[in-house]
Amino acid sequence: MTAELVRGQNHPLSQARLEIRIAAGTPIVAAATLGDEHGQVRGVEWVVHPGAPTLPGLEVSRQAAADHRLAVDLGAVPEAVHRVHVLLALPASGGPVRFGAVAAPFVAVTGLDGTELAGYTITGLDAETAVVALELYRRQGAWKVRAVGQGYAGGLAELLTDQGLPQAQQLAHDIHEAVARGMARAVPMPPPLTADGDRPRQTTTPAPGADQGSSATQGAPGAVPLQPQPASPSGTQSTPAAGMPQPGHGSGPADSAAQPPTVGGPIDYSHPRRQNTAPPPPPPAAPPALPGQPARPVAGDATGWSMEERLYNQVWGMFEDLARSTAAYRSAVDFADSRMEKELDAALADPRHRIGGQGDAAREAARAKHDQLVEQARAAYDRDLDQLRAESEVVEPALPAAYARWDNPVWHGYRVPFEVPMAVRLGDLHLPECPELRIPMLIRLPLERGLWIDSGAAGSLDGSFLDSHELHRLAMETAVALAARLVAVHPAGDYTLHVIDPAGSGAQSLAPLVWSGVLAAPPAVGAAGVADVLARLTQRVDLVQMAVRGGAADSLPPGLDTSEQLLIVNDFPHGFDDRAVTQLRYLADEGPSVGVHLMMVADREDASGYGPLLDPLWRSLMRLTPVPDDHLADPWVGHAWTYEPALVPPGSEVLPQVLNQVAEARTKYT
Repeated sequence: MTAELVRGQNHPLSQARLEIRIAAGTPIVAAATLGDEHGQVRGVEWVVHPGAPTLPGLEVSRQAAADHRLAVDLGAVPEAVHRVHVLLALPASGGPVRFGAVAAPFVAVTGLDGTELAGYTITGLDAETAVVALELYRRQGAWKVRAVGQGYAGGLAELLTDQGLPQAQQLAHDIHEAVARGMARAVPMPPPLTADGDRPRQTTTPAPGADQGSSATQGAPGAVPLQPQPASPSGTQSTPAAGMPQPGHGSGPADSAAQPPTVGGPIDYSHPRRQNTAPPPPPPAAPPALPGQPARPVAGDATGWSMEERLYNQVWGMFEDLARSTAAYRSAVDFADSRMEKELDAALADPRHRIGGQGDAAREAARAKHDQLVEQARAAYDRDLDQLRAESEVVEPALPAAYARWDNPVWHGYRVPFEVPMAVRLGDLHLPECPELRIPMLIRLPLERGLWIDSGAAGSLDGSFLDSHELHRLAMETAVALAARLVAVHPAGDYTLHVIDPAGSGAQSLAPLVWSGVLAAPPAVGAAGVADVLARLTQRVDLVQMAVRGGAADSLPPGLDTSEQLLIVNDFPHGFDDRAVTQLRYLADEGPSVGVHLMMVADREDASGYGPLLDPLWRSLMRLTPVPDDHLADPWVGHAWTYEPALVPPGSEVLPQVLNQVAEARTKYT
């Protein structure tokens, strides 16, 4: 029976091998400290955290995530350890700034089979940014768990200092640095869970905390959701220029004061382009299943205002299902391995039993139990995979162009859209246990982070088979395919492409963009071209920011391009002086909030010559690769997912056809 703990209450633990499951609803950092009989942490080697995720008997996640699973083996911790404190902290950069602004975290101690032994909801937090959630402590040879809930407004540094660690400040800095590196490889968070802990795809009406707005509500972090716009006399909706914050929509200081963007607060579910506020219709019902068979999947069975939104939520649900099913399978296999080792150790502890028939029988029995457990886990996992494969087979053909692969027939019937989609597909994700099951990697629009297309071989699964020139060519083709997709899914005139190619090395790959005429100007070459493009985009960011802060967004210069801007930079840092590098960092940091986005095509090792100057730029961008690479992590359990870019099939003419339509529509628009 589960013990629901309150602050200060304890509960005995009947098992040594445990999982500590954490659900926070927002990305948080999980760590743990080992304490002696006085509760003191003797040194940094007694702290397990994202930068050093394993210690004897303990393992934590390598990144910030909304959900965590910490592995604990109390039988394996050193004899000098009498206490294990589970720590939670908010990341130092981005996201909420205090626990009082988010939902109360929930922490559960479970057995390896998922049986919950004790649970604790950490309530009463306000300005704290770090908290000691639980304490596992040894008392008279037995272990117990105590609900602590002690928060610290000074963050991890104050918490670790309170536990007697002399190097607390430096260790807290190292932990946040490790988390920042992990966030650079993490797939952005999906829509939040609903009030009852369910996913949007499993509900029929929006619940508080679910993300049901259009793409217009997905601006910079903390943006206030847009309200329905008044209809014009003709009955049409007045639509703001793309990339421009609008007065009264969370753009100016006065509006921010009237409606402060609070994380986890009430959300307005009224659609920004609808006058009615009725809830969305329920998703289509699945056809009746045969007796004893799972329900047949249906495309768009998630909640949402439109089929596009339903499919978006459904894809995220598939992503989470696969992540959690795989985590359960891996945990079951680990448990089977550990159990076999313990049974073998116990059976062969007596030297007289290590040889002969008795020892062989013990080994055979332990292996048979192991194989049975693994077989049962695999059978359950295969059932989940079969259901997800069936779902993928009906979802993939139903995806709109923005979500579809380039070989999807929807692109052959492409027409320039009239409004911006919710998200765009950047590639596919899969896990090693089921490489044939590909999950679309959908990222919300407008982009909140720029993209770094890594043209270096380091870290690539098959980079060793390609020389540097071939990798660079593939990186440029990836950048062109992604840029073409971004401009194609926006209405005519709402997306502008710029290219910096200092040495002209990307001319062949850039040819489809140049020939079709979708670029704002020919690719900039040489140091003068680099300086000119960066100066114009930097000036645009400055002007828009000043206009927004001054509450005069309608008084911008008449010739200013107010559409979303994408700058593609090839061969960085060649052709860049210190001023250009500073401007590039400025665009990466300040540009997304006013509609200026960055796509870098570069080798990380080449850029490292600038030293720590570019580390913030590297971490602020989402790294993608032109070849399959397992560098991305999900926001639930932190699996390493293999990413493959969304490339145009060899020999296909779909890209020039799409770009020609975009160019024609742009000509009519101007």
